[in-house]
Amino acid sequence: MQRIGRVDRRMSPETEARILADHPDQKKIRGTVAFWNFLPPDELEILLGLFNRVTRKTLVISRTFGIEGRKLLTPDDTFDPIREMNAAYEQPKTAEEDLELEYNRLIAAHPDLAATLPGMPLKVFTGKASPKPGTRAVFFCHRIPRPDANLVPAREGDAAEPRWSDAAGFTVWSCYDLEGRRVVTDPGAIADFIRSEPETPRHCTLDRTALSDLRRKVEKQLIADHLRALEAPAAVSPVLKCWMELN
Repeated sequence: MQRIGRVDRRMSPETEARILADHPDQKKIRGTVAFWNFLPPDELEILLGLFNRVTRKTLVISRTFGIEGRKLLTPDDTFDPIREMNAAYEQPKTAEEDLELEYNRLIAAHPDLAATLPGMPLKVFTGKASPKPGTRAVFFCHRIPRPDANLVPAREGDAAEPRWSDAAGFTVWSCYDLEGRRVVTDPGAIADFIRSEPETPRHCTLDRTALSDLRRKVEKQLIADHLRALEAPAAVSPVLKCWMELN
């Protein structure tokens, strides 16, 4: 914050007047300072930690064998930390990446159905028989809103903070097990329950009142888990995209 405070301390009326005389188009932005914070990705700390381990062990080996300086190793060397760093950098596909590939294959296989997706209303509800006998659960797909840089107040004098939108947010899957009274959030595990084909029969048996109560409970938990951490305004809430009964 101290660094940001040092960005512009001029605030000289004479200087501002000369700037505006030369650049009248800058009148709206004069007197304000915009700044951005760049945060490194979480993976960077892991990679740096692995790199430091490799560096320390390389130095120990070099000293042990009397090698002058530090010997640079290659991924082909039989050195465990090198393999660890490569494994961390070249990780196998995640469940989300596998689902993205599966989604792309579905879009290609069913282009007519894919064309209807943009026109689907919010809160689409359906149901199907659970692939695991005796299981009753409800799947929810929500978008968690975040500040949208493309949505800022247009009127002069309004606060410059962007409005929140689900388009700028992220997707959260949750599946509430009615028998075990627990919530599953792992996308790979959920996909095995909700995966459907166009000919999959629709099957709904749960009471609508119970479903509505469950939805409110899940959204209250999403607010606690995500929006509260983002310090979202009270009016911002999770956006239900679709949900599915499994019975």
